[in-house]
Amino acid sequence: MTTPPYPEDLERPGLVRTGRSTFVRPVRPEDGDRLVAFVGSLSRATLAYRSLGPVVRVRDDVIRRGAHVDYLDELALVALAGDEIAGLVRYVRDTADPDHAEVTFTIRDDHQSEGFGRLLLEHIAAAARTRGIRVLEADVLADNTRMINVFLGSGYRVEAGPPGQIIHFEIAVDPQAQALARAERREHTAVRRSLRPLLEPRSVAVIGANRSPLTIGHEIVANLLRAGFGGSVFPVNPRADQIAGVRAYPHVRDLPEPPDLTLVAVRAEAVPEVVRECAEAGARAVVVVSTGFGETGGEGRSAELELARFARASGMRLVGPNCMGVVNTTPAARLAATFSPSLPTPGRVAMSSQSGPLGLAVLDFAKRLRLGFSGFVSVGHAVDVSTNDLLQWWEEDPATSVILLHVETFGNPRRFARIARRIAPRKPIVAVHPGPADSAVASLFAQSGVIRTRSLQELFDVALLLAHQPPPPGNRVAVITNAGGPAALTAGACTANGLLVPALGERARLGLRSALAPHADVSNPVDLTPMATAAHYRAALDAVLADDGIDAAVVLFMPPLADKPDEVASAILDAAASRPDKPVVTSFLGGAGVADLLHRDELVVPTYTFPEAAATSLGHAAAYQVWRSTPAGVVPDLAGVDAERARSLITACAAGPVPAAVAVALLDTYGIAVRDTEPAPGPDAFLCVGADPVFGPVVSFGLTGDYADLMADVAHRVTPLSDRDAREMVRSLRAAPLLDGRAGGRGVDLAALEETVLRISAMVEDFPEIEALELRPVRLLPPGEGVAVAHATIRLAGDTTGDVPA
Repeated sequence: MTTPPYPEDLERPGLVRTGRSTFVRPVRPEDGDRLVAFVGSLSRATLAYRSLGPVVRVRDDVIRRGAHVDYLDELALVALAGDEIAGLVRYVRDTADPDHAEVTFTIRDDHQSEGFGRLLLEHIAAAARTRGIRVLEADVLADNTRMINVFLGSGYRVEAGPPGQIIHFEIAVDPQAQALARAERREHTAVRRSLRPLLEPRSVAVIGANRSPLTIGHEIVANLLRAGFGGSVFPVNPRADQIAGVRAYPHVRDLPEPPDLTLVAVRAEAVPEVVRECAEAGARAVVVVSTGFGETGGEGRSAELELARFARASGMRLVGPNCMGVVNTTPAARLAATFSPSLPTPGRVAMSSQSGPLGLAVLDFAKRLRLGFSGFVSVGHAVDVSTNDLLQWWEEDPATSVILLHVETFGNPRRFARIARRIAPRKPIVAVHPGPADSAVASLFAQSGVIRTRSLQELFDVALLLAHQPPPPGNRVAVITNAGGPAALTAGACTANGLLVPALGERARLGLRSALAPHADVSNPVDLTPMATAAHYRAALDAVLADDGIDAAVVLFMPPLADKPDEVASAILDAAASRPDKPVVTSFLGGAGVADLLHRDELVVPTYTFPEAAATSLGHAAAYQVWRSTPAGVVPDLAGVDAERARSLITACAAGPVPAAVAVALLDTYGIAVRDTEPAPGPDAFLCVGADPVFGPVVSFGLTGDYADLMADVAHRVTPLSDRDAREMVRSLRAAPLLDGRAGGRGVDLAALEETVLRISAMVEDFPEIEALELRPVRLLPPGEGVAVAHATIRLAGDTTGDVPA
């Protein structure tokens, strides 16, 4: 008998409602003894709920047989607690009705009420859906209220039989909006609870602590003490009695209490055993500072992934490896679990960095900028705790108002987009991605409202503005200067960053003429002349901020041309305080110590060495405000979709290109008609979907011919697309005037084009088996006449088992 292939894609870390970590995976043939132990641990009441009646002793060989499944018509998933099974879910397909399956859940007594049932339901529903199962059926005893509440509270469409001793449930596993929303809320709560021992621990152990200063193990202990951590600090070193004046312990098992957080700074080969000891000691989070894992090659990558699996199954969250630690400056934590010689001052900015060495430079640079941090986490290789997790912690952190990301790779880009879209309207997210400016990354950030910067310098320039000033209500900027040359550079930089430098209103000009020197230029830029005083700066800034046609101000000051920069800085602070709704930024060219002058209690006016950086930061902030002010999009329910027929068509096809007739029929199930028509008066277009190895399906749209081939005028978006995404996508081309009539003529039916984009997005989201799709040409007809797809090709992937979203 051929052994069915084990579906590794169904292996996923999980978090239950209480925040406990677990690892969910399909059952394996070697799990027989583990299943016997699991069943043997169950109480008689739990066995009765599972068997729907009196307990009947099941032979061990029958239990072991349950470890052998075909992963298609029968599938079992286990949630692990250490090496033991905490929960088990199994479905068996109905041979008479193949799109139905019977499902059963069993949760070990000591893990009931923690949320394992709901977690396993989400995983089995996703796995069943990709295997062509539409409905899961379950029989539940009427007094099994826990399981009944799992079904009724899942958000899936549930039908329950009439009340009786046994209630029959039918759960439709289509990803209903309500089910997705409830799963998202459950995930958010669980993630935050799981991160509390990491970011707000009550006790910290440092394994590999060292007596010698300037070593990693010693500096972590010293920083914890220097930052005023209020909990217990436990250095662990078998050859030391004290480290940094604190009692040391030979092993983590010798500690007087289980540590919430452990930091591991030992040789790579010793890390797995140390992490196992941490789990046995009851640690709830572990930070692996050690190097020598994924950066060394495939063997090291396998070792760190196994480390993450063990940690999650043991109920721990893991940061790293190859990281520099965790910082939380909030009063509830005062945690400096890092070896960095430079610790940040408290502030409103939180940051996640995927590079350990880079983090050292980041903290030092931020301190020199006087940019305070609420938190900083170096995630290293991010085999467990990721940027997505940290976003959900900082989302509700009252001490954090701006989130910075240094992102090298995306663990789950769809999850990132979902979380970022939720956070960005309230808290700006600024990211730097070291890769090339490829369309997929740019599209992901644009759709999510994330401000993408091109360098670390630019990242901190934008953070400096958003941490201390509001985003501008518009893109109209006034420039105030005491030197004409820098003002011209600033105006040009504003224009290059999507900002306007308009003429001031008549009222503002009149006020400036009466308050300034006779030779001052009161247009825009406002040139106060080299003889400008602090009073002139105050009057000019008051005037332009009061102008309804101005949204922000850039103030330039050349210290060699005038003295008393402290008085000028004070005048700028006074004016900025009077109009807190409009941002003010400065550039004191060549000035030293200016940042200190522009701080007054909670009021900070950002200052930049060169005015171009000020303009760039304002440009990013203005674009962010436009995104934030635009109504959020929704993924609409589309009429005329026959997903069941689409599923039957796909199931009947082999991997590779789909026959032309089947492709036409498949598109028809999603309301897209393929018909050969005469060319339209205007340009033709194309719509394509490709499977990006990082981001999944990416939809591309452009006009055929030279527009795309020579000008690379193609728009990209990552699925799923909202109505806002579709609208922005088709209008983002440089050739968009040809579509909306701005270039003459009647234009095309943009509404029909947008709907076609949404239907394509819905199809590839519902059926991840679709590896590639191309509609070319798409005839763009006049308004009211729709679009006509003249030709279509579709290709299916070789592995169509799908994916379980993390």
